[in-house]
Amino acid sequence: MDRYVITCCSTADLSEAHFKRLRIPVVFFHFELDGVSYPDDMGRTISPKELFSRMEAGAETKTSQVSVGEYLAFFRPFLAAGQDVLHVTLSSGLSGTYAAACVAGAALKEEFPDRTLYIVDSLGASSGYGLIMDTLAAKRDEGMEIHSLYAWIEEHKLNLHHWFYSTDLTFYIRGGRISKTAGFFGKALNICPLLNMDAAGHLVPREKVRGKRHVLERTVELMEQHAEGGLDYSGKCFLCHSLCGEDAAELAALIEARFKKLNGRVLIYPIGATIGSHTGPGTVSIFFWGDKRA
Repeated sequence: MDRYVITCCSTADLSEAHFKRLRIPVVFFHFELDGVSYPDDMGRTISPKELFSRMEAGAETKTSQVSVGEYLAFFRPFLAAGQDVLHVTLSSGLSGTYAAACVAGAALKEEFPDRTLYIVDSLGASSGYGLIMDTLAAKRDEGMEIHSLYAWIEEHKLNLHHWFYSTDLTFYIRGGRISKTAGFFGKALNICPLLNMDAAGHLVPREKVRGKRHVLERTVELMEQHAEGGLDYSGKCFLCHSLCGEDAAELAALIEARFKKLNGRVLIYPIGATIGSHTGPGTVSIFFWGDKRA
């Protein structure tokens, strides 16, 4: 048994097999599809293809975060077994789950005064949050103690870049992220908004790029601009998408051709149900380590 565990939420958008390989337990968010509630359980209950196909057909979606009670039930067995816990949450700029985890953590520290329970706000989302977890697991396996690991991620979490674009503005308009007028002209002009995560963990529109080919090329240019070492980047790159696998594969191929020193292939995952309920189909995102984001 590990002396401590690293845990996270299902909104880190890796596969169940990947989390198991990293020895990272996961607590589930929840979502509703046409009024029926489901766990965001990495596609076991509702596959990404079914979710996005139903959204395209007009299904209504809602999401709900992990509650304080669920966090209490999730953390308690580890602490009771004598393990310390480092839990990383979805960005506080997108959800109240960090606050809920902190409330649960404060209560459990009174119940288990001899145990350590760290709660970290990832200021990230989706497979970018997943790349954080992958990196933390590697450092744990290299022998880093929990206190040092906590200090490391607090210092470096803003070095994890999230860049993404959408070829379908429908759900950005529906969610109020883009006005109906802007959305109308965006669709008419084939505009693909390019966004990233800022230092507060919020989604921020950065550029309006016309045409899918141009937005693919611009995304790779931004990776070259911001990645640690530029074209000599030797870290990992994760990519996720919502029902646009061909675009994801094309972008991954461009990145692998440009960045010759990558640590392995670009890993591609579907956007999970919680994040995908807000983006809808047509979104592609890349994640990598780089300079401090603003």
